[in-house]
Amino acid sequence: MIAPQDILIRLLLAALLGAVIGVNRGRLEWAAGLRTHMLVSVGAALAMIVSAFGFADVLRRPDIVLDPSRIAAQVISGVGFLGAGTILFLQREQVIRGLTTAAGLWAVSAIGLAAGSGLFFAAIIATAVIWVILALLKPIERRFIRTRNRRPRVTARLGGSRALAAMEEVLSRHHLATFKIVLRRHESGEDVVDLLFERSVRAEQMAALVDSLRQVEGLRSVSYAAAGEARIPPT
Repeated sequence: MIAPQDILIRLLLAALLGAVIGVNRGRLEWAAGLRTHMLVSVGAALAMIVSAFGFADVLRRPDIVLDPSRIAAQVISGVGFLGAGTILFLQREQVIRGLTTAAGLWAVSAIGLAAGSGLFFAAIIATAVIWVILALLKPIERRFIRTRNRRPRVTARLGGSRALAAMEEVLSRHHLATFKIVLRRHESGEDVVDLLFERSVRAEQMAALVDSLRQVEGLRSVSYAAAGEARIPPT
């Protein structure tokens, strides 16, 4: 049977290591912050302790054999429902957000399992590596990877009954390679159209299209962004 002080050390270490990751995510105001990561880590550590030592009295019987990894295995798969709750598809931006947070929760549960099983060095090293991935690599990813994946886009807010038809007519005259057109209703009751183009569309083509769209009757505002650039404010 494990000593009470060992249980305390393992649970506190799991909470501390989970907090290290959670502070970074909470600072960025993600859905899963400090407390969520701490809870996942401590819960995983406790599950590991129960799995490894919770059935010691039962194992004294010669006809019973238990696998100490059975509960730990369920933690890895069971934490998936938390990860699913942090994933969000944003229709306007055509992106999925929360995957990193979901992966972080899964990794933190593994840290808790390591701390609960007494693999302190492995838990600490894993925490350091995960923190570097989440905190230090994000600016590099944003600078060199994400911007290259953004498609040219135009977002227009329409108020007139004929504005959509007129917009489609303007778009057809410019002969731009269109990837996707998303039409949605704004909370104000106006229609919002997102035009996503192939990456081959150049910035000057986008600017010319926007200039033409400004002449559409019923157009409330229009904004655009070339491939890999921030969105130009609505005009």
